[in-house]
Amino acid sequence: MVSVALVNNEIGTIQDLASISALCRDMGAILHSDFAQAPSAVSLQEYADLADMVSLSGHKFGGPMGVGALYVSRELKDRIEPLFHGGGQEGGLRSGTLPLPLCVGLGSAAEFHASEAGTALRARVAGLRDLFVHKLQSNRDHIGLNGDKLCSRHPGNANLRFEGRDAGEMLQRLQPIVSASTGSACSSGISEPSYVLRAIGLTSDEAQASIRFSFGHTNTSDEVLEAAEAIIAVL
Repeated sequence: MVSVALVNNEIGTIQDLASISALCRDMGAILHSDFAQAPSAVSLQEYADLADMVSLSGHKFGGPMGVGALYVSRELKDRIEPLFHGGGQEGGLRSGTLPLPLCVGLGSAAEFHASEAGTALRARVAGLRDLFVHKLQSNRDHIGLNGDKLCSRHPGNANLRFEGRDAGEMLQRLQPIVSASTGSACSSGISEPSYVLRAIGLTSDEAQASIRFSFGHTNTSDEVLEAAEAIIAVL
């Protein structure tokens, strides 16, 4: 089995799932894809049929905390073993009473992101992100973008490298105006350089000079410019 995150949570890369899917099917491998970051980044209609299994996390795209979903292709349903046994719900795959309000919230969030309004929201967030990056790079040299180019990554992601700077020190000096991170939430508290950044070829010093900025639908252009100006002042 091959398991790939469609959208990377640290540098925003959108994987070429079509090519990965074709390779897996040629080799007879099962493909699972983690779509946790994907609904707020891309239209899932373009990717859903490429994987045999897809997992989603509600709070990552506007749904409630504590609920997720696993899509399993019809061909695989008879091959899945339950983790625990009980009343036999979900075709014997996952026993236990479903949290109805959480399921409704998950469905509503999914419905929104599949709509024209969801598409427009992704475009607006990407515009804020681009405004932020262009403001910084036009005012200061030696600010690099880690990962893919802006137009082909998660619209809310900008992972920037400030050459010759210490990212941790910068973040401390930016408090409380700017809230950002040197890595993913999963790796908080880990002082080592980001393994994601090292894997794409950055040195330890370059990785430790990098900050991940995230943008969401509640942000405004004024907030984005204020954050950029604060960073320029710190630099």
